[in-house]
Amino acid sequence: MKSQGDVQSDGQMAAISSRWVLFGIVSVALTMASIDQTIVSVALPTIHVQLHAPINWTSWVIGAYALGLVIAMPLAGRTSDLYGRKQVFIGSIILFTVTSLACGSATNIYELVPLRTLQAIGGGAFLPSAVGIISDAFGDQRDRAIGMTSSILPIGGLIAPGIGGLFIHYWTWRGIFWVNVPIGVILVLFAVRHVPKSARKETASTDFVGVILLALSILSLMAAITILGNGGTYPWTWSVLGTSAISLFGFVALFKRSKSVATPLIPHGLIAGRGFFVMNMMNLAIGTFLLGLGSLIPLYARTRYHLSSLDAATLLTGRAVGLVLLAVVASYLLRRIGYRLPIAIGLVGVCVGSFLLALRPEGMSPYWWLALGGAVSGCAFGLAAPAINNASLSLAPEHVGAITGLRGLFRQSGTILGVTIPSAIVARSSQPGSVFAWIFLVAACVLGALLFLVRRIPEHDGSW
Repeated sequence: MKSQGDVQSDGQMAAISSRWVLFGIVSVALTMASIDQTIVSVALPTIHVQLHAPINWTSWVIGAYALGLVIAMPLAGRTSDLYGRKQVFIGSIILFTVTSLACGSATNIYELVPLRTLQAIGGGAFLPSAVGIISDAFGDQRDRAIGMTSSILPIGGLIAPGIGGLFIHYWTWRGIFWVNVPIGVILVLFAVRHVPKSARKETASTDFVGVILLALSILSLMAAITILGNGGTYPWTWSVLGTSAISLFGFVALFKRSKSVATPLIPHGLIAGRGFFVMNMMNLAIGTFLLGLGSLIPLYARTRYHLSSLDAATLLTGRAVGLVLLAVVASYLLRRIGYRLPIAIGLVGVCVGSFLLALRPEGMSPYWWLALGGAVSGCAFGLAAPAINNASLSLAPEHVGAITGLRGLFRQSGTILGVTIPSAIVARSSQPGSVFAWIFLVAACVLGALLFLVRRIPEHDGSW
């Protein structure tokens, strides 16, 4: 017969085991979502050819996912508080799984794009509900558990290029979506059994009107840019003017709303307040030139240098490895070196990486030259990322949730711009490879110009 101490020990072991089962479920879900954010980049050239889609519309496969994240992330946290984290977590897995199956079965680009938006809404809801589940389960150890959860997200960027390249080379681009289906089904079964129900909480009202205005503004802007990429259209074409006007109306209405409602989607003070404008522009630039334009590197490699689909896919791996390694090192050094120095070095590094991508190879094959440019950019962003993240938070630590959401909003919006604008420009050109090179050169110049803003970034000790 077991003693009371043995019973308590068994209970503690069971609780610990249950926690780590939960952590495993959450980790697989987050990894699946982060892989899908990157893996489609390597499939763009193949999707472009096999679906007979114009380049400017093919880029929507990435832009639509970013748009879905923009819509989902501001809502998912509050929704999980209102309806329970388990329900939202399982619902997001089901949505992600069903839309993954549908994406892989799409017969044309006009079916694939809206399905990718829905897939992103499911993927974007993973993180807030997952963090809540982990926070409830780990109690006084929640900070370490959440930290470990955050470290999972970059894994998708590390393994996605290789997985995507293998699927495309040996099977089909559709496999990058279909592989989510069996994983999603297993996750739902485990989540139903092991994820505990959470109590519903009273929370601030959600600014659904703000979400609609934001989605309308970004979607209209994407449409205007894409239409410009079609042959025979100009800035004064009625369809371009109409979609541009809708986008402008949405942004103006959203800005005015941020000053007039009690709980706006985007608080006005966090947009244009002292220091916030500079940091928001930094995050927009990162999204545009590193996340958006950088995701087109495989398409650039196929267009200009005619690399194989497998070689083009693996070009993003070096960038991801450099990003993760330097981010870890920079996080430990942050209190010693402050915010401005790593951000300045990071901007210079991304500028150099973009410049290398624009030039023709010198003394090495196109593959290794492009890999070098991507790795330099990845290492540079890895160095700057912890400083950029913490500089924003130091401005108003009491608004950590809103600032984190705003950072994601500007980066995802930048991703949309960095994909749609270059794709529209390339689509109008008879020499897409050369035009791509000029775009990377322009990116290098813009990033260099941002160095003048670094002195307006607050330091870690609160000095200016």
